[in-house]
Amino acid sequence: MAMNLVHQLCCRSSYWERTSATRIVPWALGGVELGDSALEVGPGYGANVGTLRERTAALTGLEIDPALAARLRDRRSDQLRVLEGDGTAMPLPDKEFSSVVCFTMLHHVPSPAQQDALFAEAFRVLRPEGVFAGSDGLDSRLFRLIHLGDTCVPVPPATLAERLSGIGFTDIEIGTAANQFRFRARRP
Repeated sequence: MAMNLVHQLCCRSSYWERTSATRIVPWALGGVELGDSALEVGPGYGANVGTLRERTAALTGLEIDPALAARLRDRRSDQLRVLEGDGTAMPLPDKEFSSVVCFTMLHHVPSPAQQDALFAEAFRVLRPEGVFAGSDGLDSRLFRLIHLGDTCVPVPPATLAERLSGIGFTDIEIGTAANQFRFRARRP
C-alpha cells in the first residue's frame, strides 16, 4: 500500500478526523450495530477510532503499515488493541469479532483478487450473524488525481454485492452518495 505525501497529510489531519467522525462513519454505519467486539481493517492514522469506540465495547485495529501501527499504539492504545498485519491474511482466529469495518481504504488494496481475499478474511473472523460494513470512494478523475503515485484500485459498487455473496455473505446492501459508497453484509 502506498500513499503520496498530500494524501498522507490529509489522512492525518484534524479536518479528516472531523469529516470521518461527523460524515463518513455515521453515514456508512447508519442503522448498523457493531456488537461487543469490532475490528477495523486499515485504521491508518486512527481517524475513526474515537467514533468507533462509541459504538463498541472493544475495538481492534489491523494495520499493514508498521510505522502507522506503531503510531496508533503510541497515541491510541487506551482506545484500541493494535495489530500489525495484512487484511488479506489476518493474524486472527476464526469467528473472533461481532463486526469488521473498513473506511476509505479498499482502493489501497493492490488488486481485485486481494480485495476479495480481504473480504474472505473478514468473513472468516466474523462470528455468525456478524456484520461487515464500511465505505470507500467512487472512482472519478478527481479521485484518481488525489491518488497520483498511490496504490489506487477502486472497488466498483455495481460488482460488490456479487463479490460478497460469492464469499458467503448475506443481507448485502450497497448504497452510493455523491463521491462514496457504503456496504453492509452479514455472515449467516
